[in-house]
Amino acid sequence: MKKVFLSSELPINEDGSAFHIHIRPEQLADRVILVGDPARVDTIAAHFDTTEYEISSREFHTITGTYKGKRITCISHGIGCDNIDIVMNELDVLANIDLETRSEKEEHRSLTIVRIGTCGGLQPETPIGTFVASVKSIGFDGLLNYYAGRNGVCDLQMEKAFTEHMRWNPIKGAPYVAVADTQLINQIAQNDMVRGYTIACGGFYGPQGRELRAQIEDPDQNRKIESFEYEGKRICNFEMESSALAGLAALLGHRAMTCCLVIANRHTKEMKTDYKGTIDNLIKLVLDRI
Repeated sequence: MKKVFLSSELPINEDGSAFHIHIRPEQLADRVILVGDPARVDTIAAHFDTTEYEISSREFHTITGTYKGKRITCISHGIGCDNIDIVMNELDVLANIDLETRSEKEEHRSLTIVRIGTCGGLQPETPIGTFVASVKSIGFDGLLNYYAGRNGVCDLQMEKAFTEHMRWNPIKGAPYVAVADTQLINQIAQNDMVRGYTIACGGFYGPQGRELRAQIEDPDQNRKIESFEYEGKRICNFEMESSALAGLAALLGHRAMTCCLVIANRHTKEMKTDYKGTIDNLIKLVLDRI
């Protein structure tokens, strides 16, 4: 017997759209670009040849259209892995649950999802302006630990090596290592993006080692992160969503990855706030390759 998802577990709006993102199944393309900033959806859609739908709800701004014959949905998710939990689950609902019967569809639909974001570089070889593709993401947020299948989609040996290297304080919760889709990494990153490891933080200040008026638990955190090496790769960057995206996509049977523009380098203590031209170059690469 098929499982029926109750309204308390799967809320659906009166117009038949997913509860938070307000998209209906027919408005979702198989290719999806995720961005944090709602305004960046307009920047991406400006490259579209046609526009079919535009929906805005809270921080979730969506435009579906076509680019060089490819149907693409671009949606903003706001900041943080908690928002990725909402967006990924609701995208999967639209793809793989019949909203009329509230039961899982017999045929699984797999989405191709690329997140375009900004990040802070952690190594001398990731200066401002670098494009980084996150091969594996270390989640400081703990989100994937709430899902039963997390061990099957995570690199457990890397988790062990990282926690030992960091002398990790368990009060902060267990970090997890989510793995991006290898084929999609090759398709998008090609030969002009740095492929490396990423830290997905649960915040912008303390979790990324920034200390303002509130002191941080481990003042040596960033030095230890920069010196960690696993399978010949080092941690390239900080951002706030890649681990949840890669982990949930793998659990739900979708292909996903994150690529970011480095706008700050914590190693050299530099930051660039005017990066619109450079991020547009990354957007064009992803649109052409997705």
